[in-house]
Amino acid sequence: MQKIKNEDLKRLSQEEFKNAHKLPLILVLDNIRSLHNVGSVFRTADAFLIEAIYLCGVTGTPPNKEIEKTALGATSTVYWQHFHTTDAAIAHLKENHFTIYAVEQVENSYALHQFTPTPNQKTALVLGNEVYGVEQAIIHQCNGSIEIPQLGSKHSLNIAVSAGIVVWEFAKNYLPID
Repeated sequence: MQKIKNEDLKRLSQEEFKNAHKLPLILVLDNIRSLHNVGSVFRTADAFLIEAIYLCGVTGTPPNKEIEKTALGATSTVYWQHFHTTDAAIAHLKENHFTIYAVEQVENSYALHQFTPTPNQKTALVLGNEVYGVEQAIIHQCNGSIEIPQLGSKHSLNIAVSAGIVVWEFAKNYLPID
């Protein structure tokens, strides 16, 4: 077993990335305080070719050295847009016929491992603030909620970790990963 060299990883150029077919998924970051979390979400979005990231409210935006510390250049490949409020982002998504899910622990949520997205359905996932999660007013505007089952005592994951888990689950259903 030999580790693969960076130059042999068949990485897309920025132009190839921008022209590549994307996973029909938008991540909505609802007032994320940590710029490192934002950067990590960008890096995950790049890894799985997601359509876009919507940065809402107090969520930091590129260019920013703290975001770049973890994004490692993904802010140059992944399309992003800033919305003054998460409400505005949700309204925009609804106008464009997205199905919207909060990633949150709520009554009657879908367990992530039992949730299968509808093929070719445009989906947005709202990921919430590190302390307060997704705002209740935003949850009311969503089509549903997806919960990551947890077995330990904390029942709380870092937003960047949550993004990685849910994006991977979506990618498994859409992309020919081999």
